[in-house]
Amino acid sequence: MAQKNPNSILNLTGIGPKKAELFAKLGVDTMDDLLHLYPRDYEDRTRMLPIASLEVGTPACFIASVISTPMTHRIPKPDRRSLEITKLTVADHTGKLNLTFFNSSYSVERLHRGESYVFYGTLVGDYIGYAMTNPLFEPLDSYGKVTRCIVPIYPLTAGLTNNNVASAVKQALGRCSIQETIPEDIRREYGLWDAQTALRQIHQPSDQEALAHATRRLVFEEFYCFSAALSILRSKRSHKSVPPYHTEPQAFYETLPFSLTGAQRRVIEEILADFRSGNAMSRLVQGDVGCGKTMVAAAAAFVAIENHKQVAFMAPTEILAKQHFERLAPLFASLGQRVSLLTGSMKLSEKKRCRDALAAGEIDLLIGTHALLTEATVFSDLGLVIADEQHRFGVAQRAALLSKGEQPHLLIMSATPIPRTLALILYGDLDVSVVDELPPGRQQVDSFLVDERYRKRLNDFIRKQAAEGHQTFIVCPAIEEGETESLKAAELWAQTLQSSVFPNLRVALLHGKMKGAEKDQVMEAFAAGAYDILVSTTVIEVGVDVPNATLMVVENADRFGLSQLHQLRGRIGRGSAKSYCILVSDNHADETRQRLKALCKTTDGFRIAQEDLKLRGPGDFFGSRQHGLPLFRMGSLTQDLGILQEAQEAAAKTISADRPLPPALEKKIRSLLEQESTLN
Repeated sequence: MAQKNPNSILNLTGIGPKKAELFAKLGVDTMDDLLHLYPRDYEDRTRMLPIASLEVGTPACFIASVISTPMTHRIPKPDRRSLEITKLTVADHTGKLNLTFFNSSYSVERLHRGESYVFYGTLVGDYIGYAMTNPLFEPLDSYGKVTRCIVPIYPLTAGLTNNNVASAVKQALGRCSIQETIPEDIRREYGLWDAQTALRQIHQPSDQEALAHATRRLVFEEFYCFSAALSILRSKRSHKSVPPYHTEPQAFYETLPFSLTGAQRRVIEEILADFRSGNAMSRLVQGDVGCGKTMVAAAAAFVAIENHKQVAFMAPTEILAKQHFERLAPLFASLGQRVSLLTGSMKLSEKKRCRDALAAGEIDLLIGTHALLTEATVFSDLGLVIADEQHRFGVAQRAALLSKGEQPHLLIMSATPIPRTLALILYGDLDVSVVDELPPGRQQVDSFLVDERYRKRLNDFIRKQAAEGHQTFIVCPAIEEGETESLKAAELWAQTLQSSVFPNLRVALLHGKMKGAEKDQVMEAFAAGAYDILVSTTVIEVGVDVPNATLMVVENADRFGLSQLHQLRGRIGRGSAKSYCILVSDNHADETRQRLKALCKTTDGFRIAQEDLKLRGPGDFFGSRQHGLPLFRMGSLTQDLGILQEAQEAAAKTISADRPLPPALEKKIRSLLEQESTLN
């Protein structure tokens, strides 16, 4: 028979296999997991008032004596047990109050006339008078369990009560020995509590000051451990020596039919400095949609190839990979450099020819999708890895590509502008460059917020765009009817538009549940001008280049984040014609209108991202966990920036110090690195 894990919550009183399954839904399998299931809120029951000062609708504690004998009445119910109503009156020196208890005769039996108790409840009042229903209570000499205390409110799932979780946590606190992750000198310098005290106070706070101290310690610890892990990654990369590259990209510049912006040149110089340093580069290049990051990456690829190295350029979709190939292949061919494309949809014979040529060193630049990650794809001498739209990949795939070469340089591109404070956490193991200037001639997109009252005018405008030979994107938040109540669904809306609204126009449908080849076929047909309107979900958010598309309509725009809306808006304005983005929303809440109007007022992606992060938080800002953002249980990247900076400073001191790490910190760092799959 298998031995029970001594750390399992099954060892706690009141938790059997069925309860354990419920706890597992909250990510809790062990007592250690349980102690890190932090309260999502607290109910402060320390506020004590006399009866006369109680406020309707505001919970409070008060001390009162029972001045009447509790009387219970039973009201028969035909389909269930009878309803019990118990009434009594309590009083203090300021006044009296009637209390009513429903189905609580067992509890009320503990209330005795002439004795005093501490009550906690919410006053209600009407034209008859004031009263309180089902207040909690304790004897005067035995308080602190349900009154005159701060009560933690835990995340729950169906079948688990707050009392279930609180009881389990109390047992775990008594059984677990908490290991310290932060060295004593760091705790002393930054005024932090020890781990044991902080955990006890976060679950059973003695007062608000203690809760604040415990919260600060645990927020600091999360940022500190993650920053320490990133410091180790950074030091690993910076100690990897590689032969320096010395070629200048002058020949590349001269081949271009346009001049690069000052921002593009500046970032290329930062990359060249990395190449010359003799250390493996790890750099993020971020910038707004259309700022020219691809040309920056192309310049880096040219220099690497001139130094007799191969380059891997990974894109998140086949459409984007093909677009990069079509744009870059002629340019590199004119420079005498060989470019190939490798995607999953290619024929086996085509893939084999490509891979054989790659392994033989006959390909200088390989552009592709996840097909670049397979074992069958072998480089002869990989010197530079370029990953486009990094937040779509995940760190594990980036590491898999890096492993295909002997210390290759790494260049990551992201069109999701990230506020610097967030970039420090997301890409703490990378150097960050920003292309903060748009090329001349890039169209300014005018944006407008409308509601359903403007639907006829909007439809007329779509017809006008089509008549002028231009195309329209229409983005919906849902795919199928009923998928999300009251939201426009792409499938039904596409059918409606084609059959009833625009019968004379060509309407196509695109969504994420379609197969890859089917999506590519639709998108390529739209790019080729075969359709006037493309009804889509946010699958078009990344990397679709259709210069003839001049109108972006976003239905239920209030359901999208500002950064996501900005990305969608970036799909248009890529040609010479004037372009427009129309946000459609019938949500008239002030905050929602203010948020959407903010997008209409600016095209600065970094300002938009900062606003989005402030309003929605980092999780929603990116949309999913695949971006690699660490899941902080306590820390907030918008509210705890001061603590974040202190923790990063402290982590740098710890990692640079010539001494062993505390075992618990070492274990935590190893767990974080494995969790993010960033070891390479």
